[in-house]
Amino acid sequence: MKMKLSHFTYNLPKELIADRPMPHRDESRLMVMDRKTGEIEHRQFKDVLDYFDDGDIMALNNTKVFPARMYGNKEKTGARIEVFLLRELNVESRLWDVLVDPARKIRIGNKLYFGEDDSLVAEVIDNTTSRGRTLRFLFDGSYEEFRAKLAELGETPIPKYIGREPDEDDVERYQSIFAKHEGAVAAPVASLHFSKQLMKRMEIKGVDFAELTLHVGLGTFRPVEVEDLSKHKMDSEQFIIPDATAQSINKSMNNKGRVCAVGTTSLRAMESSVSTNGRLKQANGWTNKFIFPPYEFKIADALITNFHPPQSTLMMMTSAFGGYDFTIKAYKEAIKENYRFLSYGDAFMIL
Repeated sequence: MKMKLSHFTYNLPKELIADRPMPHRDESRLMVMDRKTGEIEHRQFKDVLDYFDDGDIMALNNTKVFPARMYGNKEKTGARIEVFLLRELNVESRLWDVLVDPARKIRIGNKLYFGEDDSLVAEVIDNTTSRGRTLRFLFDGSYEEFRAKLAELGETPIPKYIGREPDEDDVERYQSIFAKHEGAVAAPVASLHFSKQLMKRMEIKGVDFAELTLHVGLGTFRPVEVEDLSKHKMDSEQFIIPDATAQSINKSMNNKGRVCAVGTTSLRAMESSVSTNGRLKQANGWTNKFIFPPYEFKIADALITNFHPPQSTLMMMTSAFGGYDFTIKAYKEAIKENYRFLSYGDAFMIL
């Protein structure tokens, strides 16, 4: 069956969209789907420990979310404009790719003022897409001071569908406990379920952790607008697989250990850097790989993820890993059992 966009439609009840994380990271629910037996189990996330042994490995994405959403005022009119920082284009000239909202008001040459004292100013120097703009920030001070100013004025970019303003809690909870390298505008949400205690218990059991980095961009969430999936183009995202990570994952594979991708971002990064002999290789580059069924995965044999929105590229990748029919069945079961969906929702593991 040739996969089309309409194959990934389902009705997500609004009340199942989680607007807050669980009080404890590892106490969200965990649906476990076993491809060999065709069975579905309902557990708690901390039970993930029961499925892995000495020599197995968890591939973790250690990207760090930065406070990407800012609000400025347009010169002259004072109109309030949301500016969502996507990526830094040039350190010296302080150029950034951003999204603006409302976009129709923002033209090349406009200036935007940020902060109560207008301590940061940006000039629009290019239109990139309907909502996309290139901004040059005008700021007297060192690069470190400039980045500190962005962090001070920005807020945690929790998704709009959560339907509330971010608060102090989100600063900590919309970030994994192993986040290190700043660059993501959205959290790799599967990693939000890991607590220090759980990781310690896994370590004692002999499960290894291998870190890689994929800076999640908004392209991951860009709606697919073509029925024929082969025509959809993903935005590029920067990823890094250190040599030590490639070596430890390959060692685990050679010793018949299990490699678990924590999140679709880790899965995509690994699939973007496979050697001719089917092993992981060191990488530092950009990937626009779009994975949908049918697809043969080379590295991971287990995946931990969350329940994703209908028609999203994330749901498509999950279906490629779990098998289309089985994944759709699991989604229906999750709705029936009132699982919590999306970024702050429950977890879903495919073995």
